[in-house]
Amino acid sequence: MAVEMHLPQIKDDNKSPARSEVKIFTGRSNPQLAYEIADYLGTSVGPMVVKNFSDGEIYVQIQESIRGDDIFIVQPTCDPVNKNLMELLIMIDAFKRASARSITAVIPYYGYARQDRKTAGREAITAKLVADLLTTAGPDRIVAMDLHTGQIQGFFNILVDHIYSTPVLVKYVKEKNLPDIVMVSPDAGGVERTRVFAKKLDVPIAIIDKRRSAHNVAEVQNVIGEVSGRTAILIDDMIDTAGTICEASRILINYGAKEVYACACHPVLSGPAIQRLEDSPITEVIVTNTIPLRPDNVISKITQLSIAGLLGEAIARIHDNASVSRLFD
Repeated sequence: MAVEMHLPQIKDDNKSPARSEVKIFTGRSNPQLAYEIADYLGTSVGPMVVKNFSDGEIYVQIQESIRGDDIFIVQPTCDPVNKNLMELLIMIDAFKRASARSITAVIPYYGYARQDRKTAGREAITAKLVADLLTTAGPDRIVAMDLHTGQIQGFFNILVDHIYSTPVLVKYVKEKNLPDIVMVSPDAGGVERTRVFAKKLDVPIAIIDKRRSAHNVAEVQNVIGEVSGRTAILIDDMIDTAGTICEASRILINYGAKEVYACACHPVLSGPAIQRLEDSPITEVIVTNTIPLRPDNVISKITQLSIAGLLGEAIARIHDNASVSRLFD
């Protein structure tokens, strides 16, 4: 006796089968970025309840079956850092207990990244602690963007894809057609980042000799390299209180720079940052949307570029088992 089987017809909507299976979810730290990534991938953000009990405890419930699916959770651990980090940990646990086939935590901004080593006695290495917490929660993979230092990847015992915002920032700078550019590192630690940027633009570099007297306090001492008569572009991974960038911009003007721009991936912008930027000689501050800008941080000097396409392409390549590093060749 023949058994008749009725197979579902696959609808051709010009999307690859692999991409149509990608499932994007988000917490409350940067939902707009998640929606942009989902739009790039031709999908939607999955339904989920994330709320707080009256005492502040976080509650998470996934509103659809994700059994056997590949899940990508978009959640930068930006301000409020502790709340957003805990929310991410709980979301990971919820997806693990819901039998997801794989879980990738997409963390555009990795909070606590600056505490990656001991610089004085009796300090915690909190970047390693956060890596241990995330690993224990149970994701299969981490996608992070512009980590403060590359060695943070080694704090994890799971796969880490380190994505760079350089293609987005370089494209924008090229389109501005600025004359006589010199790329400037605000400190010795950012020289490699500056060199990569300068190579893509085929321009020289300069270095600010910076000494720190305390956390969030920087004293600029000297400029190494030729900046006189040039358009100086300061490049850093983040702008927090903006003390370093603003002081560096004044020194560059004093050394004869015609104009100063600032590029950074992460607009942390805490404390007096906005007022400092407003009062500085910086012409334009170019950042990405790894962290959403609060309404009081939206000023005319700040240009925010979307990295949704870059992260979306990285997610697609991870899902398709294709090379992620080829994005930056």
